[in-house]
Amino acid sequence: MSERAAPFYCPYCGDEDLRPSEAGHGAWECAACNRAFQLKFLGLLAQGLQRADSGGDEI
Repeated sequence: MSERAAPFYCPYCGDEDLRPSEAGHGAWECAACNRAFQLKFLGLLAQGLQRADSGGDEI
């Protein structure tokens, strides 16, 4: 993959009018609500770590 993923909408107001911010890597600005936010990759989860299934299929 050669390009980084971009957010589709503002996490605060839901608008799609986003622009990259000059504040740094992963920073975005929303023109609708005038907020700035930053996306950050935290890392991968440990292999084998799974969420508990809350289904009622147990015997």
